[in-house]
Amino acid sequence: MSDFASCDSASPDSPGQASYIRRFTRVIEYIYANLDAAPDLNTLAEVAALSPWHWHRIWQAVYGETVAATVKRLRLQRAAADLVQTERPLDEIWPRAGYGSLAAFSRSFKDAYGMPPAEYRKTGSHTRFTMPFSPKGVSAMRDVAIKTLAPATLAVIPHRGSYMQIGRAFETLFGTLAARGLLRPGLCMKGLFYSDPTAVPEAELRSAAGILLPDADFPVEAPLERASLRGGDYAILRHKGPYSDMRAAYDWLYGDWLVRSGREAADAPVFEDYLNNPREVAPTELLTDICLPLK
Repeated sequence: MSDFASCDSASPDSPGQASYIRRFTRVIEYIYANLDAAPDLNTLAEVAALSPWHWHRIWQAVYGETVAATVKRLRLQRAAADLVQTERPLDEIWPRAGYGSLAAFSRSFKDAYGMPPAEYRKTGSHTRFTMPFSPKGVSAMRDVAIKTLAPATLAVIPHRGSYMQIGRAFETLFGTLAARGLLRPGLCMKGLFYSDPTAVPEAELRSAAGILLPDADFPVEAPLERASLRGGDYAILRHKGPYSDMRAAYDWLYGDWLVRSGREAADAPVFEDYLNNPREVAPTELLTDICLPLK
């Protein structure tokens, strides 16, 4: 851990800490806004207003991966979403992901997602939730557990816009915690989703990337904000696989399971509980609990 990431966690940000958080937040926003462009370290150094000799070493120490690895991961994630959520032809997807040939893209995609892109489009984990509606399909009910959860308080970074872009808020959250020396084993990462994506324009969707406060003394200073999770009953669907596949899981949970369950959704946001880290496991091994509040 660098000195930058091991500052006293009990005190508010020093001017230096706050400066680095702002600088790396600008870099994150720039990467997301220019995902189709080749990452140029000198340009990103200018965005960060830091020395081109040293800034990337600090970035890698804080985020645990190079900028090139971040861009590659985000592009493959977007390509996976294009494959399962759009009709975009493969010949448009692989150049957009930054590859020079379909063969190179297919190799890289298979390494990350466990199968070639064309096969993933047909048989990826999203297909688990595309079964036709069946009032007697009791076997599918076992995928959902109903649990009573206690109220909880989170430290969050708010996000506005596409839910598929909430990763930028998580990057800011992760960098802020690392800068303040607040990263520790066992932090529970959660995403809160306040808006109905079928009724609210994409640009106006509200969500937040957060962590469950591990103790009452955990400092919540800007840009972090406090947020609350409602206590009560939740329908919990465990999803294994890429985040890009989760829209089908949501459609199944709302449109199939909920209408057969005899329960009603409560007036509170759905949230996602991330059980492992996309930097540490393959997309096919990601585990996420989708938690739907119930009356």
